[in-house]
Amino acid sequence: MFALIVGIIFIAFTVFAVLPACPLNWGADVINFLKGSLPVLAAFIGLVCLFIGAADIKDKREAKKEELSEKAEAQKTASE
Repeated sequence: MFALIVGIIFIAFTVFAVLPACPLNWGADVINFLKGSLPVLAAFIGLVCLFIGAADIKDKREAKKEELSEKAEAQKTASE
């Protein structure tokens, strides 16, 4: 409950700070920050996607090996 209240307060402050009619008027600064941080964010997301993709390929390879070993074991027990 406490985290929900704190989250609502932070969102309300963010909206208040960005609105042009409010005394803080940080809208232009926030836009500049977003423009500057987008390439870094895109690189970070791309790096995470590469790690996830590599892990997925590794998992598929291991599953295929396990499936082949199960088939070989089943054929071995069937032939006996």
